[in-house]
Amino acid sequence: MSEPAPPVLEKQRVRQVNLMSFVEQAVQVAEIAETLQVAETLQAVEALQVAETAETVQVAEIADATEIAKAAETVVSAKLHTENLDLFYGNFQALHKVNLAIPPLSITAFIGPSGCGKTTLLKTFNRMNDLVEGCRIEGDVLLDGDEIYGNMDVNHLRKRVGMVFQKPNPFPMSVYDNIAFGPRTHGIRRKGDLDEIVERSLRDAALFDELKDRLRHNALGLSGGQQQRLCIARALAAGPEVLLMDEPTSALDPASTAHIEELAIKLAERYTIVIVTHNMQQAARISDRTAFFLLGEIVECDTTAKIFSKPGDSRTEDYIRGRFG
Repeated sequence: MSEPAPPVLEKQRVRQVNLMSFVEQAVQVAEIAETLQVAETLQAVEALQVAETAETVQVAEIADATEIAKAAETVVSAKLHTENLDLFYGNFQALHKVNLAIPPLSITAFIGPSGCGKTTLLKTFNRMNDLVEGCRIEGDVLLDGDEIYGNMDVNHLRKRVGMVFQKPNPFPMSVYDNIAFGPRTHGIRRKGDLDEIVERSLRDAALFDELKDRLRHNALGLSGGQQQRLCIARALAAGPEVLLMDEPTSALDPASTAHIEELAIKLAERYTIVIVTHNMQQAARISDRTAFFLLGEIVECDTTAKIFSKPGDSRTEDYIRGRFG
């Protein structure tokens, strides 16, 4: 029968057992801690992913909100604005999905080959196309955010949006009566008021000094350039906010053309001007923005400097370089 271990050895054995147990517990604690740490790391990663996803969504929402705000600002700030505008003459579609914003107190030029829809759109802005049988319009045309083809009174619209045509068309009456015709139509009868309007309108058209002694003469006796400036003065007499000009210098000599161009630049300080022109140099000289039309569509619209120096569409470049049209 073996003898019991000496007390010293027994104590050592107990210490070893206790130490092993402590080590095992420490390992278990470490494993638990590691597991917790991994779990916390996974939770942190998941939280980070959620945060990144939320941030991405927020950025997208902000971008969408920014685009919406910009679009709304464009509509509000534009003097004239079209949205998805289609225009038909019977079964023929003359304009296709025209989206255009025309800023106030500026000159916007419409360029493009003949028959591409420039004048058609111009006449849409004061509903001159209403006079064309079979004309039908779909989409929106806005003046200061108000729908032109809604409940807006046509006479009131044409008072706010005047028009000058390609060929001078003075009425067969005196210079004075030509200018006073519009104000009289709108109810102004007092001679003093009419005298003031006539003089102011002729001055605005840079014509008063030339005609101040010929106010009672027949307007048909004026030169072509004077007749066109008289038509501009007649349009201004109604007190418009927008002036539409359909190739106003195409029938004029170079000197008269220069007068009209200088006048347009001056008038743009107080009026919004939209001009149709086949003269590329004229568009480059006087306009702030240019829209290029082709086959009833707006190919592009941008600052005149960009359109003529670095257009975004090859068709625009081909046209302004004279490769077609």
